[in-house]
Parts: sequence; structure tokens; C-alpha cells
Amino acid sequence: MNKGILYGVGAYIAWGFFPIYWKLLHHVAAIQLIGHRIIWSCLLLVVYVVFTKQWGEFRKTINATVLRIYTIAAVLIGINWLVYVWAVNANFIVEASLGYFINPLLSVLLGVIFLKERLRMAQWFPVVLAALGVAYLTYVYGRPPYIALSLAFSFAFYGLIKKISPLGSLYGLTVETGVLFIPALGYLIFAEAGSTAAFLHTGITSDALMIGAGFVTTIPLLMFASAARSIPLWVVGLLQYIAPTIQFLIGVFIYKEPFSYNQLIGFGIVWAALVVFLVENYVANRTYVEPLPEMGEG
Repeated sequence: MNKGILYGVGAYIAWGFFPIYWKLLHHVAAIQLIGHRIIWSCLLLVVYVVFTKQWGEFRKTINATVLRIYTIAAVLIGINWLVYVWAVNANFIVEASLGYFINPLLSVLLGVIFLKERLRMAQWFPVVLAALGVAYLTYVYGRPPYIALSLAFSFAFYGLIKKISPLGSLYGLTVETGVLFIPALGYLIFAEAGSTAAFLHTGITSDALMIGAGFVTTIPLLMFASAARSIPLWVVGLLQYIAPTIQFLIGVFIYKEPFSYNQLIGFGIVWAALVVFLVENYVANRTYVEPLPEMGEG
């Protein structure tokens, strides 16, 4: 099998099993988990950039424009991470997975609105179908699926910013976590001063897992970056559904989250929209596929 495909599958499988990792830290407040995820990810990325002798090149990429763009991206990915971790530990894994099923279609719509991209007539059908699926779930829940929509919108806008940003995934995430590093560190120091901090107070296993958040964030991303450079983008587009599918199955079969017949109908409509979208996109773009937003679930 192509090494790029193996890297891609590995990255999406890792993202798919994120709920189990965060569940192991269910006793830690979501905002503290995100603080540690940011800090340890930033440190690990900086070490990687230095170790691979890219620090000089990396520094040359930093300017006021880059910082403005990546500050927006950092806020969006920070919101996405916070909502996702909270959702997992509040037993909303199934609804969270829905957000990542919706995301690609929402990204297409944002491309039309903000980048003036044009959709083929056949591409409008899955977008409308997905909207109907969300509307049906709103009716079933008696409320909009806030968690799914928050994840989908935050990540879709993050993808939009990344599409117009000048840096690759490695440098980009290094800047993003760097932007968030001081606020995250400040919050964790505040939590420590207020005797609410979990780090160093809830056992060595919890401490190791909080530090490990940096590794589980950066390693799949680096695998994905390697995959994206060596396999067709339509393959990347297919692989990205591995993660929310695994998350969905984990939510239903491992953590026994409720999943009713009515929810199945709503999810089924969204899944049907994705199938139509992927088939149409593949048939129409065998020789060229529009780039998809970078992934990074949870």
C-alpha cells in the first residue's frame, strides 16, 4: 500500500479514537485540558522544528500579517478543541461526530460565500440535503444540534482561514499554539493559585495524559501532512470520514450514548448527502480536485 495512504489512515484512525483519550481525563475541566493541549503541543512543535533544523526558516515566515491571520485561526481552533473535549466528557460523542460529517459540506458553502467559488448544479443537492438532515435533527431534539454546529462552523471557518493563509500545516500549527501559549499558561497558573488545578494534583497517570495531549495533537497532524503531499486529494477527501465514523461508533457501542430511530433518520440524511457529494466530486474531478481544508479533529 502507498506509504502516504498508510500515513493518512493512521492519522484519521488516531483522530477517531480521541474520545477514549479524553474520557480518561473526564475528571479534569475541559478548559484545563485545552490549556495543557496547547502548551505541550507548542513545546513539542518547537522542539521538532528546532531538531529538524527548520527554526531559521520558520522565523523568517513570521511577520505582522502572518500573526494577524494565525491569531484568528488560533481562536477558531481553540474554540473547536474546547467544545469537542467538553462534548466528549459530557457524553455527546455522537453529536460531536455529526459536526465533522457536516463540516466538508459547510466548507464548500463557505467557499461559495467568501471565496466566490462556483458550485456545479449537482453539488447544490448534497448541500441542501445536509441542511434538511440538520433541520430534521433540530425537530427531533427540540433544539438545534448546537454541539455539532459549533464544531462544524468553527472548523469550517478555521479551514477557510487556513486556505488563504501562507504557511504549511507544521509552521501554521506552531504559530497558532504559540499565539495561545501565554493565555493558556496564564489560565493554568491562575487555576493553580486558586487551588483548582488538576496537573500535579490528580495522580501521575493524569499528569502523563495531560502532557501526552501534546503528542496526540501533533503526531497525527504530522502524519496527515506527509499523507497530503503524496496522495491525491480525492483520497484525502475519502479518508477524512474515517475519524467521525470511528467516533460515532465509539459513542454508540462503547459509551452507550442513546441513538434513536429518529436520530438514525437525521444522520442517514446527512450521510446520504456526503455519499452524493463524494461520488459527484470524484466523477467530475478525476484529473483535478479542489483542495480540502486541513483536518484535525478534536
